[in-house]
Amino acid sequence: MSSNFSFYLITDSHYMSKQNWVEGEPINLRVRPDNLALKYTPEILDAYIDEIINDKDIDTVIFLGDNIDNGDMNSHYEFRERLKKLTDNGQKVYMVYATHDYIGAEDDECNFQTAKRYLENGTEAIEFMRRANLPGFYYDYTQKNAVSVDKESGSYSVKLSDNILLISLIDNGNGRSYCGLFDEGISWLEARLKEAKENNTMVIVCVHHPLLPPHDLYEAIVPAEMLGGRDKLKDLFFRYDVRAVFTGHTHVQNIRKLENAEGKYLYDISTISLANPYGLMRKVSIDCESSLCKVENVFADICKYGTPDRDELYSQNFPGAYERLLPMAETDFDLFLSESKGLLPAEKLAKFRLPLKVFLGKLNKMTMYSLAKHAKVAKSLTDEEKDKAKKMKAADAVFEVLKHVFRGNGIYTPESMEYKIFHGFFVRIDKLKIKKLQTLLHGYSLASVIEGFLYNNRTGDDDNISFYLK
Repeated sequence: MSSNFSFYLITDSHYMSKQNWVEGEPINLRVRPDNLALKYTPEILDAYIDEIINDKDIDTVIFLGDNIDNGDMNSHYEFRERLKKLTDNGQKVYMVYATHDYIGAEDDECNFQTAKRYLENGTEAIEFMRRANLPGFYYDYTQKNAVSVDKESGSYSVKLSDNILLISLIDNGNGRSYCGLFDEGISWLEARLKEAKENNTMVIVCVHHPLLPPHDLYEAIVPAEMLGGRDKLKDLFFRYDVRAVFTGHTHVQNIRKLENAEGKYLYDISTISLANPYGLMRKVSIDCESSLCKVENVFADICKYGTPDRDELYSQNFPGAYERLLPMAETDFDLFLSESKGLLPAEKLAKFRLPLKVFLGKLNKMTMYSLAKHAKVAKSLTDEEKDKAKKMKAADAVFEVLKHVFRGNGIYTPESMEYKIFHGFFVRIDKLKIKKLQTLLHGYSLASVIEGFLYNNRTGDDDNISFYLK
């Protein structure tokens, strides 16, 4: 009998039913500024469900919340049908839910106050889900097979195998400025962790909001987007030797490691949104004898149901739409304005047609070598680097950085020409000591913040990692 156990992990599928929109400006204004291919989320999810069903070796799937985009019942019914398709095939499905999965009420600060259908020229309210109804609606995929349930939050624990315990934490709180466990939930969690340690059981924790930030500045700028009570949780996880927490929410492919003074370590393994043009799922494999945990990526063929390819999806919204818009400003300014709606203040930009056309045209033509001269690093480049910099558009290099904000593993390492120029440029800006910028950076230097996007200066790889669970 095999001593290995594996499962698939999916997060932030942001499922949007085809019943919820018709082609028109309202849906496009919703989609453009986001990083998600919302129109194609049914096709994307179906492609991954097929991938899971076709794998005869793995029978467990975990969903990490923001399963639905804006809490509407059309999407919930269709999403649940897909979960049933998995269980009908013999898979075990466990899930958590989060703020996109319901509509807020009373003192709940959830972003959404009504679910919407996007019409040709406006929107209309449609039936929605309240948070209190989620546990019952998804009972078969949450508490049904639980060995323990926290009544307050709905968090639950499940035995994945004889010596692996899954603890699924469901964020409660007020839906926005605090998403995490209250004291009762933390006491419940500690009791589960204590039992697991006494029984020499490995623990996998799954929760929607991040325990560790994908980048240092993230926590300083948007602390409410982090898991509430995380300092208490970190202490608990170190005390009871938890080494893996799987998270979502940020839409960022990211692996971060935290070590304490005693040398104990903890990984926050965040997975890119499934609905991102470059979205994927994780495969997690555990050797139950050695406790070695291996995490790797799995891509499905999302075009099998008629979805555009990933690069085309990327070009339709943030940040790919900006990459498409920049050269358009010089060649067809009217089209640029039309396509800018939802991304830029198009009406204001129209008043500055000529200067903007000239400025954006020059910006599009600027080379990396020109940027190097502004950064005062041109002389330090090798002849080969200078030649490459003169042929490369600065905009192309910038958009390559932006593309990897969500994909992880930025490609410009300290040895690269691009890194030297970008880093030098932002060091120059730091030296200006701009007060507003320093305030925004919360004490971090701009150069140090940008470094984390240029390449992976955290664990070295946001896609694959192996470590021991005990």
